[in-house]
Amino acid sequence: MHKTAIIRCEHFNAAHRLHNKNWSDTKNKEIFGKCNNPNYHGHNYDLEVKVIGVCDPETGYVIDTKILSDLIKDKVLDRFDHKNLNLDTQEFKDLNPTAENIAMVIYNLLAPELASGLELKIKLYETPRNYVEYPY
Repeated sequence: MHKTAIIRCEHFNAAHRLHNKNWSDTKNKEIFGKCNNPNYHGHNYDLEVKVIGVCDPETGYVIDTKILSDLIKDKVLDRFDHKNLNLDTQEFKDLNPTAENIAMVIYNLLAPELASGLELKIKLYETPRNYVEYPY
């Protein structure tokens, strides 16, 4: 049987600051530039959650889109939307909230909720021109 991918697109807004507490302010500014603003900055993130697997012969689904939508809302949107990732979330208390790390965290939140045999891919757009994929 051939695999099929289903993709759910979502959107959330969040603020963050890229900062390494082990570095000097000078080095943080040098490496992260404007993204190291001590007062934070925000993004309108676009998220693509791709679930890959074999369609169930009885339903025709890889995964029911309503179930996938509810899962993303519960595990990701309710947790990160309109939040300061550095201050308001446990996941980024000690993890720099780069786009790469945000995508990895989202993957780790969703993957355990999927049925075995399903693959998960995350694509996170920080801007229309900058995005990350995890895993790659």
